[in-house]
Amino acid sequence: MAILTRSLDGAAWRQIGLLSLGAVAVFVGFRLLPTGTNLSHADFQVPGGNSIEFCDPANPQFIPVVAVRSPVTLTLTTAEKPMAGKTVDASVVLRTAEGKIIEPVDLLVAHTRKLHLMVIDPSLTDYQHVHPESGPKGEWNFQFTPRYAGLYRIFADFTPAATSRGLYANVDVAVGGHAPVASPPPPGLWQASVDGYAFRLTPAKLPIVAREVVDLKLTITREDGRPVDLEPIMDAFAHLVAFNDTRSGFAHLHPKETDLSKPPDAMHPTLTFRIKIPESGRYVIWAQIIAGGQQRFAPFWFDVQP
Repeated sequence: MAILTRSLDGAAWRQIGLLSLGAVAVFVGFRLLPTGTNLSHADFQVPGGNSIEFCDPANPQFIPVVAVRSPVTLTLTTAEKPMAGKTVDASVVLRTAEGKIIEPVDLLVAHTRKLHLMVIDPSLTDYQHVHPESGPKGEWNFQFTPRYAGLYRIFADFTPAATSRGLYANVDVAVGGHAPVASPPPPGLWQASVDGYAFRLTPAKLPIVAREVVDLKLTITREDGRPVDLEPIMDAFAHLVAFNDTRSGFAHLHPKETDLSKPPDAMHPTLTFRIKIPESGRYVIWAQIIAGGQQRFAPFWFDVQP
């Protein structure tokens, strides 16, 4: 009986050992499977303070991109010197703090694109949202047509696959020429007319106060009374992007209404947004939609109180 017990104990230990080896083999196998990216979470960390924070999509807010350190640098090259009124062929390259090129495989698709570029002039009256196409050497190619001369700023909005959280970078580009800059309207009008479309942005409360969350309601109508044929744009029926007058950062806002199978009322489409702005000052919010097969942009100027 004693010999039989020892034999059973030995078999049990062998079985446990085999199961353990199998578990280790499965673990190692999964670790060796290709993940699509050679970058890790550590590549997107900045040691010390004053570093950029990853975006929480559930709590959109103004991101001070310029004033803080980002783990990603953005460099830009153009085929020729940019001039006001002329289309510019350009490319950007994203690199980690250690100089590793961030390639398309290293980014996730967010709102139908892997990379969003927001181009804004010093007066905040020329805003363009651009989606570059990836090139063979890790570069991202795109075109834009600056309306005015001056130092344009380009903000990049992207999501590394290693973190699954939104991240940002910026670069400036000098535009030559002598095109006169448009004068922005006085703040607080909360309405704009673009190509026969009437835009209205209504804050839930006024004045807007720094560091307080505020809900915004965007309404679009046709000045001739016809239906507004909104089309999806970046997985939504409208987008808002906010800048302050120093262009220290931006906020990229998406509507609460996310079901594309349920479009807004065509006669009076309304979408709701939420934002929190950390500092007082002068701001502009650009609304972007697709209607009638064309992109349309409408600005709203306002002041944020301390």
